[in-house]
Parts: sequence; C-alpha cells; structure tokens
Amino acid sequence: MKELAELRCLIEQQHYPEALGLIAEMEAMSREDKVNRIGSFIKILLIHLIKQQAEQRTTRAGDASIANALFEIGKTNRRRKAGGVYVDGEEIREIIEEHYPYALAYAALEAFGGRYPAEELETMFAPDRVMNEALSRILEHTAL
Repeated sequence: MKELAELRCLIEQQHYPEALGLIAEMEAMSREDKVNRIGSFIKILLIHLIKQQAEQRTTRAGDASIANALFEIGKTNRRRKAGGVYVDGEEIREIIEEHYPYALAYAALEAFGGRYPAEELETMFAPDRVMNEALSRILEHTAL
C-alpha cells in the first residue's frame, strides 16, 4: 500500500514520469508474485506426479492434489481484465525445470514411506516424462 500512496502523491504533484516508473515497478512486482504462486503449485503438481510414476499407483488424495494444483495454476495465470496469461508455455517449462529438484526431494520423503533418497527414487521413473506430463497437463488445463 505504500506504493499506492506514493503513486497518488506523484500524480497529485504532476510528476508523471516518476509515476509511470512506479507503475512499471508495481506491475513487475505483481507479475513476480504471480510467477511465484504458479511455481508453488507446479511444485505440488510435480511432487504428486513423481510419486505416481515412482510407485506406479495413484491415490484419490494425490489425484485431488493434482486437480487442485492445475486449477490454481490456471486461475493464477489468467489475466482477468486484459485477457491472456501472465506466463506462457515456454516460461512454464522453465518454472517446471527450476522446481523439479525441490519437488523430487520432497517426493522422496513421501514415496514408499520415505524409504529411498531422492537420487535413488529418481532412478525409478523417467524425469523428462514427469516434466513433460506436468507441462502437458498445465497447457491442457489452461488452454495456452
């Protein structure tokens, strides 16, 4: 809210270039927040996809978590008034690759009761397949 008060002052004082600069900064902050939220839900999606692939089974709770993650990714990524999305398919792929190691580490704590370290768990499935499936499901769900 500090930024809004500052923006108001700049406009009232007719300092338009500074106001436009502040608006650009606020837009960047908003977009970064959206990207971070999307990344958090991508990590959840990856955790459950990794567990499914490694354990070769699904659970209702895992399926529900996947569905919720896809819903939240789509909702967060959608630009309401302007239309379109904040993050395109290529950037989603980058976010998936960035969050994969963290998702793998967390999935290792859950899959098979935490019996296998992340490195060993990763030998039980094809990492590229998991990441491609995540991307495919996100793109299908958000219709990018």
